[in-house]
Amino acid sequence: MNRLALARDMARLAAIPSVETAVHGVAAVCDPLGALYLPDAGILVVSDLHLEKGAAFARRGMMLPPYDTLATLTVLAAVISRYDPKVVISLGDNFHDRVGSEHLPDAFRTLIVEMARSREWIWINGNHDPDGTVDLPGACSDELHYAGLIFRHEPREGLQQGEIAGHLHPAATVRRREKSVRRPCFATDGARLLMPAFGVMSGGLDLGHKAMKGLFDNALLIAHLLGRDRIYSVRYGNLRG
Repeated sequence: MNRLALARDMARLAAIPSVETAVHGVAAVCDPLGALYLPDAGILVVSDLHLEKGAAFARRGMMLPPYDTLATLTVLAAVISRYDPKVVISLGDNFHDRVGSEHLPDAFRTLIVEMARSREWIWINGNHDPDGTVDLPGACSDELHYAGLIFRHEPREGLQQGEIAGHLHPAATVRRREKSVRRPCFATDGARLLMPAFGVMSGGLDLGHKAMKGLFDNALLIAHLLGRDRIYSVRYGNLRG
């Protein structure tokens, strides 16, 4: 699925049902737009927004279409409207570089202010934006312990109980009707969960990649793939790549 097309196809995607799961005994909902909702705590989690990625590349002389921030914020506004969360947690790499939030155009800053109105907003610092945000609502933190879970950008090595993290942009590949299909995914073995990248211009790293080694109990690992018409929940042993 072309993540950049999400903002142009919101009506269809709104009809796709979510998938229920649990992380360390905490109920969670995997949304087809790539957000995680924790209903008991009223928490909405997104990861790797990579806002202003096009602008960051332009500062380095590489021109990309300048529509990524608006598209990502449009999708984010839709998922916030769907759940009306008490708390929004953005799990790092909120911006694509250190100066992204400082140079954020006022129109986009206003959109974030409106989304954050009447709710708590937590920006987890990532490797792309370790210094936090500038002149945006909410608080910045390297990690957050909340509702019996640990929210951080980069997953810790080994099996971690209750960790929800981003950074690796998990994706998975399955064979469907003799064709290989690769999609971003939520990855969880019930103990920890890795979030798909929410930013519309972000890629993915296959669950079989060496960077994923040792993070999950693979016998229990399930990938919830973000498909065009539904979320496909596939056991790790049935995946390709």
